[in-house]
Amino acid sequence: MSYIIGVVLFALGICVSVALHEAGHMVTAKAFGMKVRRYFVGFGPTVFSWRRGETEYGLKWIPLGGFCDIAGMTALDEVTPDEAPRAMWRFKTWKRTVVMSAGSVTHFILGFVVLYLMAVTMGLPNLAGPTTTEPVLAATSCARSATTKEQAQDANCPQGAARPAEAAGLRAGDKILSIGGKPIATWDEMLATVQATSGPTEFDVQRGDQRLSLIVDVPKVQRWSAAGVKEVGMIGASPQLPAATTQYGPIAAVGATFSFTGTMFSETAQRLVEFPERIPAVVTAIFGGERDPNTPVSVVGASRIGGEAVERGIWVLFFFLLASLNFFIGVFNLLPLLPLDGGHIAVVWYERVRDWIRARRGKAAGGPVDYTRLSGITMVLVLIGGAVTLLTVTADIVNPIRLQ
Repeated sequence: MSYIIGVVLFALGICVSVALHEAGHMVTAKAFGMKVRRYFVGFGPTVFSWRRGETEYGLKWIPLGGFCDIAGMTALDEVTPDEAPRAMWRFKTWKRTVVMSAGSVTHFILGFVVLYLMAVTMGLPNLAGPTTTEPVLAATSCARSATTKEQAQDANCPQGAARPAEAAGLRAGDKILSIGGKPIATWDEMLATVQATSGPTEFDVQRGDQRLSLIVDVPKVQRWSAAGVKEVGMIGASPQLPAATTQYGPIAAVGATFSFTGTMFSETAQRLVEFPERIPAVVTAIFGGERDPNTPVSVVGASRIGGEAVERGIWVLFFFLLASLNFFIGVFNLLPLLPLDGGHIAVVWYERVRDWIRARRGKAAGGPVDYTRLSGITMVLVLIGGAVTLLTVTADIVNPIRLQ
């Protein structure tokens, strides 16, 4: 039941985000004096509507996003005589740019607000990788051979297995300072040093205020890795990982959220660049191949992951995904491709630069861009976008990405 609730909540969050995207267009258009004919949440048949001033507001049966109808978005749009003076295309370039980018800006604001609320309540995820983990023991275990991937992934210790770290007196919370006289700064350094070691070896350890010297008898065992099976030293210990999240006070959370948002923008840009090369992996997943967790997901896939996060009580992941999706939609929508808002912005600025060049040459300003000449390119992009959406939705149904 919690899974279904999670899916519904995540889908609802996306719908609210898209509806607010359209509200961003409406509010800025009204602020500049453009005529907004309609603002509706959802699509399909109308459930109810009302008119306030010159704008009709309403709700439709299919709660997937919404739309904002601004009079005269392009010079080709039909407008009534009373709408003509306030048609959007007649306004200054910067005003049209603000209106068309307001949807994406709304997504950015929503993502920032979600992250800020996370920072002051449940904390922001720590994105530091395992290479930055200090050489601090979380627990001791056994040293045993594992010649297959399955054995290597099995954390259970067989009865009677050697426990070198425990036998030498190492405890949870101990910080390894050096091994055999070699200084150790990270867990990865410790792991590499231990694997190259065998026999009785001196470990310098920090335990609270004490500095201890312990002798660990390091055995050699057979261990599987992607490169093959090899003989390595092993003491039987696991690292103390950094906290999953860091919580901040109301003031400190502002700076932390800005920093975290910058990281997410960088990752979003990287995902967009890598997007085309990941599509073949989505096709492979549809026909039974292993689903790469780094492949693109649709709203369906994101909602399923959100549902699993709620089912497991991982609310940090739920809200992190919601913020990530808002940033992704916001950035994607600004790409200079029709029919995205970024495509319309690109056309508007093309007109502005063109007219500036014409003015420098002593020529009159050119007319508005004829969108009919761009209809072929627009249709191709719409078909490509539809095909990608169909592929990702299909993959998320037949072979979804799941939480490990």
